[in-house]
Amino acid sequence: MNKNDMGDVLGVLECRQLVKSYRQGDQDLLVLNQIDFCVQRGERVAIVGTSGSGKSTLLNLLGGLDEAQSGEVLIAGKSWQSMQEKERAAWRNQQLGFVYQFHHLLAEFTALENASIPLLIAGKSKAEAKQQATVMLEAVGLGARLSHKPAQLSGGERQRVAIARALVNKPACVLMDEPTGNLDADNAQQVQQLLNNLNREYGLAFVLVTHDRALAAQQDRCLVLDHGHLREHA
Repeated sequence: MNKNDMGDVLGVLECRQLVKSYRQGDQDLLVLNQIDFCVQRGERVAIVGTSGSGKSTLLNLLGGLDEAQSGEVLIAGKSWQSMQEKERAAWRNQQLGFVYQFHHLLAEFTALENASIPLLIAGKSKAEAKQQATVMLEAVGLGARLSHKPAQLSGGERQRVAIARALVNKPACVLMDEPTGNLDADNAQQVQQLLNNLNREYGLAFVLVTHDRALAAQQDRCLVLDHGHLREHA
């Protein structure tokens, strides 16, 4: 069985017995208590919960951006805990995309330059990165805005650039933290539809944290994080 087959068997993302706590004064605050779940290729999973329930903490652990007390996270069959930081950074760039509530685009770069960054980090030539980033920006409806900088784009357009940047490496999974939280209702609906279309076209798995119940309801599964436990939404 090769590595890609193993990734399919385990799912593109797997979380095993994950535990995370924070020190608060002289006490430990348990945020995540033995979290287990698996995301299959092409699956769309929403995680909901009250503010402070640990949703963003969980997303950071899934992305290898924070360390748990115990348990492990596997991306495409490889555990973050088995990797040194350099290997972890390369695997993250190859296998994961990230979309946040705020787009985090570089203000001095054009849409095309922003979307090219993961490809350049992965060692692609500038010409190849430009070509692939152009295709992805066209896929999100921004083919006519390639040379525009963030200040020249609307909020919805900036988020589309951020989505193109997250997907340009064709990652195994895209992690999203309130991807429509900073948008008005019309732009939020457009981004929701865009994500659905991209999921169908590229077969990418999505894990998104959201307060938006309408967005959560559009996913294949909705999980609720409550008092450190993750359960299927009734």
